[in-house]
Amino acid sequence: MGFARACSVALVGVEGVVVEVQADLEPGVAAFTLVGLPDKSLVESRDRVRAAVVNSGAEWPQKKLTVGLSPASVPKSGSGFDLAVASAVLGAAERIDPAMIADVVMIGELGLDGRVRPVRGVLPAVLAAAEAGYEQVVVPEQTAGEAALVPGISVLGVRSLRQLIAVLCDEPVPEEPADGQGRPDAMLAGLMIPGTGLGTGLAPAAARGDGHRPDLADVAGQLRPRQALEVAAAGGHHLLLSGPPGAGKTMLAERLSAVLPPLTRQESLEVTAVHSVAGILPPGEPLVSRAPYCAPHHSATMQSLVGGGNGIPRPGAVSLAHRGVLFLDEAPEFSGKALDALRQPLESGHVVVARAAGVVRLPARFLMVLAANPCPCGRHTLTGAGCECPPSVVRRYQARLSGPLLDRVDLRVEVEPVDRADLLGQGGRGEPTEVVAARVRDARARAAERLAGTPWTTNSEVPGHELRTRLLVAPGALAAAERDLERGILTARGLDRVLRVAWTVADLRAADRPDASDVAVALELRTGIQRGVPMGAGER
Repeated sequence: MGFARACSVALVGVEGVVVEVQADLEPGVAAFTLVGLPDKSLVESRDRVRAAVVNSGAEWPQKKLTVGLSPASVPKSGSGFDLAVASAVLGAAERIDPAMIADVVMIGELGLDGRVRPVRGVLPAVLAAAEAGYEQVVVPEQTAGEAALVPGISVLGVRSLRQLIAVLCDEPVPEEPADGQGRPDAMLAGLMIPGTGLGTGLAPAAARGDGHRPDLADVAGQLRPRQALEVAAAGGHHLLLSGPPGAGKTMLAERLSAVLPPLTRQESLEVTAVHSVAGILPPGEPLVSRAPYCAPHHSATMQSLVGGGNGIPRPGAVSLAHRGVLFLDEAPEFSGKALDALRQPLESGHVVVARAAGVVRLPARFLMVLAANPCPCGRHTLTGAGCECPPSVVRRYQARLSGPLLDRVDLRVEVEPVDRADLLGQGGRGEPTEVVAARVRDARARAAERLAGTPWTTNSEVPGHELRTRLLVAPGALAAAERDLERGILTARGLDRVLRVAWTVADLRAADRPDASDVAVALELRTGIQRGVPMGAGER
């Protein structure tokens, strides 16, 4: 009887569980049995592994073969177990030393010719292996850079099963010929889900390979929305842009991700892990260093927004926008069920999706930007524009954004139509993205210094209790906010969010703490009621 074991990783959402792949050979009729709660694609690995082993020059054992995936209670899906199954079978057949593979984590799909094909989710899988105490992983050559992002892990990238056998047996490593030049690498096809290319809302429209990147200087006029955009980026506050079509709401939202500071190392690993599992990580770019941008279409379902699908839930738009911007254009056109599903991630920063196959916790700390027209035709706020929408239709249209959802939005700004002077450049160009981004970085640095030693890094994350007891504003600064609370204009949650925005405005002007003017700016940004204060966030 022969026995050997190797290790692989099963992904549950964006978290990994180390799975022990055991192979047992016994005398009897030649058969291949795979147990351990595999799905359909994993059951098919029996034929892939057999053909890959034979075409790699090794002999397939003509005995009763049983391969077990332990723990058997964890659902396992995908083709990433092929390499570990083949190695365990060869170890049980004594083609390779079983001791060489006992503590090695192997991830990769096998082609029928023995080539090792890349799979999605390599980074979270290697992270799970490192947390479990493993020090050696074998991955496809194309994803070795992604796996090497995890510190303390020895990564071996292989192109074929023949190369892995040679390395484990201390034999000369054969050279594998590369594919023909001038063609797309077919081996990278497994890393990208079809339909996640350009035009699916995963990148700003102006940054799609034509060499032009979105810049705030391209936006004509719109001083107040630009300043609200700066406050949103500095404090991580959610933003609602309402106004007629063609005023520049989408242009402003597309430029917000460039204003956000670069991701920290930990944030980059979080974002890269989500994008790797979702199949949108660009090949050749193993680490995401900039804040992501996701703009789903208004026909998106609740599952596509918050996560879901058949079997184990997959990341949705809120997770793809983790540490970045989620832009919902034409927000009233989204289904009410989908919009209300955003309430929980807006507060907690994560999504818990429960399905029959399991419960998955997905990260979802994003900056939400809503864009809405005032009515179905969009001309309700324009003088003499000929809006023919009855008042009841306008009320129903605006009520599609529910009160509980809007209560979680810190900044609400009216985007006015651009006048001729601004559009033709007679008023001068606005500040470029680099200037605004520098102020945002300084403001975030001040907030991080103030919040050092706490689990929060931005003002939008600070709980209301801390704002009212430890992080106190100037004496008498909350008088106007307290009056609005008594009148019912503000809720208790709204008061906390006004305090958070006031701290962000104070950080932008390098003040020690907010005063009455900062609170007035925050109230104006939230309620839209003019308070008679200048809206310049970076200066007084």
